[in-house]
Amino acid sequence: RLARSHPKVPAFLKAVSKEGIREGTVIEIRVTEPEGREYITNLRVNEEDLACMARLSELQKNMR
Repeated sequence: RLARSHPKVPAFLKAVSKEGIREGTVIEIRVTEPEGREYITNLRVNEEDLACMARLSELQKNMR
């Protein structure tokens, strides 16, 4: 459903995951309201984050 509504998202995620997210990678999240107000944050990926992402990926594989 997400892919139908937002076709660029799967391609983006595929491109990012192709190289892999490594320690030190910065992930930025920006939310812009219709009125123009923005909320922005970022995080620098560390070892703990990578371990969490690996666990989530494994859970996803097991749900298929």
